[in-house]
Amino acid sequence: MATFLQPSPVSIEDYLAGEDCSETKHEFIGGAVYAMADGTNDHAAISANAVGALGGLLRGKPCRPFTCNAKVRIEYPDHTRFYYPDAQVVCLGNPGSDRFQEYPAVIIEVLNDSTRRIDLSEKRDAYLTIPSLKVLLLVDSERPYVLAHRRRGEGGFAGEEWQGLDAVIPLPEIEAELALADLYERIAFADASP
Repeated sequence: MATFLQPSPVSIEDYLAGEDCSETKHEFIGGAVYAMADGTNDHAAISANAVGALGGLLRGKPCRPFTCNAKVRIEYPDHTRFYYPDAQVVCLGNPGSDRFQEYPAVIIEVLNDSTRRIDLSEKRDAYLTIPSLKVLLLVDSERPYVLAHRRRGEGGFAGEEWQGLDAVIPLPEIEAELALADLYERIAFADASP
């Protein structure tokens, strides 16, 4: 009978040290390390628009946005995960010398063909376990549409949909609101008329 060797799990310390010198971002799930898929220019622009808009709205307030370079750490009873959200807002931040955040209030994931399946299943489910999370925004990159999962007290999260460039997502949890026109600024949708 053939024996298959299983790779040894990577320690959290080795993962974090490896990310410091890696040109590719990796996500970490209980000792397994996965290279992240590349996103499109629209994906990157929407992510930048979110951080830019929220940065202006949150200036002088206790919460602040972070780019996709800030990891979020999620602790499960039996393992740890690290993901790179496309954007996040943190009101109770880790020290500046840390390499991750643990207490995001808002997480934004931009969906495209290469990330949609993971973002709508594994990542969504993981993010919704974060005790500090108030709102998860899943932003479509192909049309002006956002699916929000908003915490409703002890009853978990409820879904809300926002669509069209005239829509505005209220975010009273962080004393702000996010206009889809700002989120999708300078994005040319495929089905748009010339």
